[in-house]
Amino acid sequence: MGRPDAGRSYEAVVYDLDGTLVHLDVDWDRVRREVGETLAEHGVDSEGMDLWEMLKRSRDDCVLAEDVETTIAKHEREGARRCDREDCASRLLAHPDDLPVGVCSLNCEAAARLALECHGLDECVTEVVGRDTLATEKPDPEPLLQTLDGLGVSADEAVFVGDSGRDAVTAERAGVPFRYVEEWI
Repeated sequence: MGRPDAGRSYEAVVYDLDGTLVHLDVDWDRVRREVGETLAEHGVDSEGMDLWEMLKRSRDDCVLAEDVETTIAKHEREGARRCDREDCASRLLAHPDDLPVGVCSLNCEAAARLALECHGLDECVTEVVGRDTLATEKPDPEPLLQTLDGLGVSADEAVFVGDSGRDAVTAERAGVPFRYVEEWI
């Protein structure tokens, strides 16, 4: 059942979401400000932290972590409803019906599912793992490995397609071949 790519066959494809299949319409600067305000309300100084550092720092306190995750996820879900489809989505839609396809995203799972549904990609994707699906997120390999497990394939049988260095590191740590989206399309 393998599908060729640059002389190699894969039994499954896993895609990153934002920047790969779709572009979420999220004002990340606004999200960062709101998360910073949430941290400040809990007495945490977020000066100099990027959004993902703030998210990580929030996890030291379960109430704070929930507040921060809620804020980020709200914006992601709103952005998913207004997202644009990326060129790579056409490649996904062209896959044979019998090729297992998953999404492994740093966005929350609900936003990933909404974005896929908005562009009719949800019927092609059988496994979705988001930032909040597990207790860890990319670049930890576990979300990608969980996606592969849900697809019923091993790391060496699949390819992970993404748009960032974080995606490449995730694939390397999971032992999964990686392609940047530009190479893939």
